[in-house]
Amino acid sequence: MTVTKNEYQSMVKKASPASTYARDFLMAFVFGGGICVLGQCFLSLYRYAGMDDDTAGAFVSITLIGLSALLTALRVYDNLAKYGGAGTLVPITGFANSVVAPAMEFKSEGFILGIGAKMFIIAGPVLVYGTAASIIYGLILWIFHLY
Repeated sequence: MTVTKNEYQSMVKKASPASTYARDFLMAFVFGGGICVLGQCFLSLYRYAGMDDDTAGAFVSITLIGLSALLTALRVYDNLAKYGGAGTLVPITGFANSVVAPAMEFKSEGFILGIGAKMFIIAGPVLVYGTAASIIYGLILWIFHLY
């Protein structure tokens, strides 16, 4: 079957759902803001429990990562992401989801070739390029004595 470029574009347009940018932006704002509000609630709770600011901040990160990993394992986080879009991807919870989701998907292939090899398939490039960018930035600051 040979399909022309115009026919293909017509089929893609027909099969692709229309994007509602205003709704997408609003949902990303609501879900991302909700995650941040949840983090702030945990911060207040940990401070109330007597932790100093640095310790409470670390516990907030640990809690949000743990909750995200748990919700990903229970297949709840993916459903939240369908509605929240980028709002669920940007905070630290999105990073935890990007590590746990491939691990869950490839667990049937075993611990080494499945979970171990595929766990960082999404988050790996973020770690590599983030680390490389921070090294380059640090070298620039060191060379020009900006720090």
